[in-house]
Amino acid sequence: MNEILNVLEKRRSCRSFKPDMIAKDDLDAIIKAGTYAPTGMGKQSPVILAVTNRELRDQIAEENRKIGGWKEGFDPFYGAPVILIVLADKDRPTYLYDGSLVMGNLMNAAESLGIGSIWIHRAKEEFESDFGKQILAKLGITGNYEGIGHCALGYAAEQAAAPAPRKEDYVYYIE
Repeated sequence: MNEILNVLEKRRSCRSFKPDMIAKDDLDAIIKAGTYAPTGMGKQSPVILAVTNRELRDQIAEENRKIGGWKEGFDPFYGAPVILIVLADKDRPTYLYDGSLVMGNLMNAAESLGIGSIWIHRAKEEFESDFGKQILAKLGITGNYEGIGHCALGYAAEQAAAPAPRKEDYVYYIE
């Protein structure tokens, strides 16, 4: 089978990560893949925040936990040492699709390198809050950005489950 199609079929969300930091070269390759996602009219509305600083990663996890309503101590990023946060410029009509395609590229690139990933939501709420706005301000990011998602990355602590069978009415051919 074609290597790309194989990656697309076997990628699964990882919900248990080892604490080991992923190699810088692998991280850079994953991020680069994200920057090559298709975007509406090629305008590249998204930005990627690559969070490898443990203290900030834990602060973001805590904020995400609060938004999600989980009990204290729960890690919504499942112990992943790296969080790639995708935001996109709401002034572009395709921003949500653009950011979603970046997320897909990040997760598929990670799989191709043997790195686990999972899309974690609530980035929208995080970056609408003062907490998120302060992060953007510290980075000098201005504009009308909305959080699209978090791509949590790391080495899987356990093997991924087999994929569920595809539903029968997934595709309708119009010939």
